[in-house]
Amino acid sequence: MKDKLIKKIEELKDKYLEIWKEVCEIESPTSSKMGVDSVGKYFISMAEERGWHVEIFPQERAGDVVKITMNKDSTAEPIALSGHMDTVHRIGAFGYPAVKIEGDKIYGPGVTDCKGGIVAGFLAMDALRECGFTSRPVIMYLQSDEEGGGKYSNDATINYICEDAKGSIAFLNLEDGKKDKIVIGRKGIATFEFTLKGVTAHAAACAVQGSNAIAEAAYKIIELEKFKNNEGLTVSCTVINGGTVHNIVPDECKFLANVRFAKMSELDEFRKYVEELCNDIKVPGCTCTAVLPRVRPAMEWSDKNLTLANKMNDIWREAGLGELTPCESLGGTDAAFASSAGIPSVDALGVLGGSVHTINEFGIISSLAPQALRIALAVAFIK
Repeated sequence: MKDKLIKKIEELKDKYLEIWKEVCEIESPTSSKMGVDSVGKYFISMAEERGWHVEIFPQERAGDVVKITMNKDSTAEPIALSGHMDTVHRIGAFGYPAVKIEGDKIYGPGVTDCKGGIVAGFLAMDALRECGFTSRPVIMYLQSDEEGGGKYSNDATINYICEDAKGSIAFLNLEDGKKDKIVIGRKGIATFEFTLKGVTAHAAACAVQGSNAIAEAAYKIIELEKFKNNEGLTVSCTVINGGTVHNIVPDECKFLANVRFAKMSELDEFRKYVEELCNDIKVPGCTCTAVLPRVRPAMEWSDKNLTLANKMNDIWREAGLGELTPCESLGGTDAAFASSAGIPSVDALGVLGGSVHTINEFGIISSLAPQALRIALAVAFIK
């Protein structure tokens, strides 16, 4: 099977480079339901051409989730692949055309994060199909609200994926790959929304009147910015709004604090700290509240994920490929939800690239075939 897959992926890779280019030309920031759904329709058409089963989980604001199943009638335990169709880039940010190829690099919105990973997954599935693989169902979940942190669907999209994927023997997330590494742990993400209330007054009378909400916010921000543990919990205050005009003491200020944590227990402790911080008022007359609308859980280092990574390395080693070292990574991921749901999960099996989330985002073209081969071998031989 290995030799057949190598040959077939080699035959298909140029075609899939064109697919990679075409799907990234469809600009799909999370806020554009039309754009995300257009990407979904592109892959639905591909799936139907290959005889694969398609289901849609519709959404009102977010793009629709697309579920594509190969070998649907097989009764064996399925393997789940997952990648997200939405990007962070505003439409037009890359100019026109949005995608450019220079040597071994392809530039464009979402070329690595995460459309390149989806393309690698499709290439793996297509090669398996053409090699006659029917042993188990292979499910590809196309997520639509990843970069938005779930806010456009109120987490409905990722909750659907995790519930539907229960019973899968493995969940392989196709975020951008890391050279010689496979991710089995990632930090969680929580963005606290702070609201400071003060008392308005003429700026000339601020010594005796008014309570400056921005000043109170400044005290809070200074304390929050002290949390900088790269291995544990880190806080970055990222957006602040307050005041109206230059000569009035502001009676309101709002800011966001983005929190990254390695373990859910760290977040639980930090919640207590936030409550204490809100009650510790430095500017008399001010009040402070904080809310946490949603949380992307940490993908905690676990035996089940390490065991899955080790099984995959055994397969790759026997096939003559190099092993990938299990590691932790800083960015959030949908694999964290799957792992929290009890499904053995690994991440970062997509194409290699760099400058993610910038207008210089690129994918390495020569990584497409090797990553697709790793995915295909894992699908074929994981037990």
